[in-house]
Amino acid sequence: MSIAGSNADDDRNDRGCDVAVPAVHVLIGSDADIVIARQQSRALAVALKFSSTDSAFIATTVSELARALLMHTVRGEIWLQRVHDDNRTGVAIVAQDPVVDDSTDRRAWGENAALPDVCRLVDEFDIASEAGRGTTIRAVKWHRRR
Repeated sequence: MSIAGSNADDDRNDRGCDVAVPAVHVLIGSDADIVIARQQSRALAVALKFSSTDSAFIATTVSELARALLMHTVRGEIWLQRVHDDNRTGVAIVAQDPVVDDSTDRRAWGENAALPDVCRLVDEFDIASEAGRGTTIRAVKWHRRR
């Protein structure tokens, strides 16, 4: 799987010119940041031509992950980026907590957070924790085949 550039056929406007789809990066430190992350994730999903239902799933996933960051780690960051794999296009959502103090074990927020609903909203879901590096949650939502 690769992070997308702007050369795929579905990234062309009506005149055939490449249209760059930017990545989204939001620092999460307050409830207001959750709203911003949700809005930006929905805008990216629409730009990537996801259905309204899947756009809502992506926005809800971002909102739930951002809420878990605030509840369990005080702050963190959310990244969204278009991804390609074989003949599929989708969006990768990454939530990461910063490791501020190694004496405080924040690595398990992903495992302790109530995230089963998020798993049902996306097609792929993975949690990775490493001492001294924190926890990273990665979710992918693929375009549905029509």
